[in-house]
Amino acid sequence: MRQAIAGLDFAPILPLWLLGALALLALLALAPALWRRARGVGWRALSFAVLLLALANPRLVEETRETRPDIALLVQDRSDSARIGPRAAQLDAARSAIEQAAARFPDLELRTVDLPEGGRQGTRLFTAIDRALAEIPRARLAGIIALTDGQAHDIPAQPSFEAPLHLVLPGQPGETDRRIRIIEAPGYGIVGRSVELRVVVEDLGARETGGAVRLTLRRDGAPPRVESVPLGREHRITLPIERGGPSVVELTAEARAGEVSPLNNRAVVTVNGVRDRLRVLLVSGEPHSGERTWRRLLKADPNVDLVHFTILRPPEKDDLTPLNELALIAFPVRELFQVKLREFDLIVFDRFSNRGILPPMYLRNIADYVRGGGALLLSVGPEFTGPSSLAGTPLGQVLPARPATAGAGNGALAEGAFRPRVTEAGTRHPVTQGLAGANAGNAEPAWGRWYRHLRAQPQSGVTVMDGPGGDPLLQLDRVGEGRVALLMSDQIWLWSRGHDGGGPQAELLRRAAHWLMKEPELEEEDLTARIEGGTLTVTRRSVEAGTPPEIAITAPDGTVTRRVPQPSGGGQAVLELPAGLPGVWQASDGRRTAFAAAAAANPLEMADLRADAGAALPLARATGGGAHWLGVAEAPALPELRRVALGRDATGGSWIGLRRNQDHLVTGIAALPLLPPWLALPLVLGLALVAWRREGR
Repeated sequence: MRQAIAGLDFAPILPLWLLGALALLALLALAPALWRRARGVGWRALSFAVLLLALANPRLVEETRETRPDIALLVQDRSDSARIGPRAAQLDAARSAIEQAAARFPDLELRTVDLPEGGRQGTRLFTAIDRALAEIPRARLAGIIALTDGQAHDIPAQPSFEAPLHLVLPGQPGETDRRIRIIEAPGYGIVGRSVELRVVVEDLGARETGGAVRLTLRRDGAPPRVESVPLGREHRITLPIERGGPSVVELTAEARAGEVSPLNNRAVVTVNGVRDRLRVLLVSGEPHSGERTWRRLLKADPNVDLVHFTILRPPEKDDLTPLNELALIAFPVRELFQVKLREFDLIVFDRFSNRGILPPMYLRNIADYVRGGGALLLSVGPEFTGPSSLAGTPLGQVLPARPATAGAGNGALAEGAFRPRVTEAGTRHPVTQGLAGANAGNAEPAWGRWYRHLRAQPQSGVTVMDGPGGDPLLQLDRVGEGRVALLMSDQIWLWSRGHDGGGPQAELLRRAAHWLMKEPELEEEDLTARIEGGTLTVTRRSVEAGTPPEIAITAPDGTVTRRVPQPSGGGQAVLELPAGLPGVWQASDGRRTAFAAAAAANPLEMADLRADAGAALPLARATGGGAHWLGVAEAPALPELRRVALGRDATGGSWIGLRRNQDHLVTGIAALPLLPPWLALPLVLGLALVAWRREGR
């Protein structure tokens, strides 16, 4: 809109200080005449005044202005807490009403900004306001209206704008909310020990603060455990770590009557179980070239406490060597295989033969140790074929293979160069899957040759490596709660020496040992779930060939989704789904169940679900604005939109004021001199002549 504004203006010909000096000289010249009250002094003063006025150059100025509309900023919070219950509908209705009201003012432009979820940093309301204000001239800013629940996490100490800020909040003041807050939760714990969680259950906005509340604890699908927790005070929860790998713990506080939402009544904690230093017993039946290989392998791991004994001389051999020259201490058979047997995480027999060193009672103890959850690894050579073979003792009951009988082919012991191969089942087993240099399809392995192995008859378990003619070379088996590995060759040490190119000896034995000790990442029949970046990834591993079964995914709200995972090679199949809901997600393939914890995408946002203007209200009042509540959802109290002049109140009980700035752009200026030189000179001379004639009478 264009308009013309006229006014009086001065454009002095001389500097102002010189005009002031001339005025002072004129007063000094008039002073004697005024003292004597001479005739014509008034005309003389008038001539001086006209002269000074002419030098001041008065003008009549007319400006042509183009008025510019004011700009109001409307920001709507669309974070998680602003979408709870009827809040989103209330804020949408308020937005529509404000947009319709602003359209009735021709001198007002309304700009809108949607504030999305801010991630783990909380709601960045004022960051969004500052970003939008960067494109708005401050002289045209009429005001800011924020449709929010008040949960902003970037409130500045001082406003960065000079315009009224109005907060429009859903619901009514005085809401209450119960939340559970994790004070301390360890990320890992030692298997066999316990960890301690520190939590507190709080009621926000409630007048009463005492009493107790029921807290339900669920762990990896186990039956729930209920505890009574004092309200508003720290509570400690003891969790035993019974196995390795992640354990998902869900804590749920009972809902409070009248609270905003139970979303933050639940917290999820993941505790990863790790083993302390592993105790390994290595018994070498006799000194041989590969004995040092085992010792170096186990000593290289700083988490392994190794106890190693080597049988230098069997009891039946008598070479008259004094016993104190053979060993510093006697072989502690009873101490190792009866008293402290179950303190070991793994027992390794390397070329050990039963020559009376271990009576049947102790061998039976080892078999019971395996059935009860222990781990046993045997690396056997020629000693496994004779009458002193461990296969013929009570320990043979837990071994997955027996040496072939003498009538089978050329006997149990086979000699000749060969390259160990990974079997089809071995390509899917984590112990041998993906070994460097392994055979692919019908191709030969790229690792070195061995020259001796035992022909054996598999009894149970799975063969992951084989030799010539398909003879089993590495047999793995589960026995009761424990596990057994049987390596039917004593020449794996050739790989460690680099013979014929060497091979992955250290990696293979490391994997086998850790599989025996039930490390979670080496489970061959397993179902795992994890959540990263809002995506649930379920991985199923199996040595069985064929199409993987359907997996049922149960979300925290109880919704069940069924999908078939896609094979990814190496016995694995992967399924990915979006996981937007916080809480515990469950995956099941019908045989196994896995759990994954999804934390809140915005923990700051979920920390307090009340609609509360308390934190931002001081800032709004400092700008001349205020807070307005929409009331109940059925009949929202939408505030009225008004335009107010500069310096006037910008808020009231039921209305919002937007400042009228009257900003404009000057498009043209016309100036008319009121005392031009052609008029000023005759006028000054005429007045001087009149004064002279008056004084001359």
